[in-house]
Amino acid sequence: MRSLPLATAALTAAAVFVPSLPAYAAPAVQITKVYYDSPGKDLRSNTSLNGEYVTIYNATTRAIDLEGWTVKDKTGYTYTIEGVILGAKKKLTIRSGQGSDGTSTVYWGRRAYVWNNDEDVAYVRNARGKLIDSCGYDSTRYDYKNC
Repeated sequence: MRSLPLATAALTAAAVFVPSLPAYAAPAVQITKVYYDSPGKDLRSNTSLNGEYVTIYNATTRAIDLEGWTVKDKTGYTYTIEGVILGAKKKLTIRSGQGSDGTSTVYWGRRAYVWNNDEDVAYVRNARGKLIDSCGYDSTRYDYKNC
């Protein structure tokens, strides 16, 4: 009857040893929203252009200097952030059109749309070019603008 205690011991040992999976660490700066289809007809008016935007969020408890960081789409349209220190737990909205930059909203200054209405990917990279976060969407399968 020695096999029963050995089997029990083997099962107990197997239950105790559980390899741990690496923990997923959320990025410090996260893309939280890509509003890719501005309301109304796409007439390239500045109001319509500013109706599409990307919002990024500082998930940390410290301010992050975003100087030289970039937001880019799949095609390669790139916006370089200048002069923004994103406070702890604060959001920054990057609108596609023109306007006056502030502490929570900046303007890409484009006269054409950035984000495709069907599908695209938004990328945020730090000043050294390291990918920090990305958010993709496909409106042909679902209408999802939050990342």
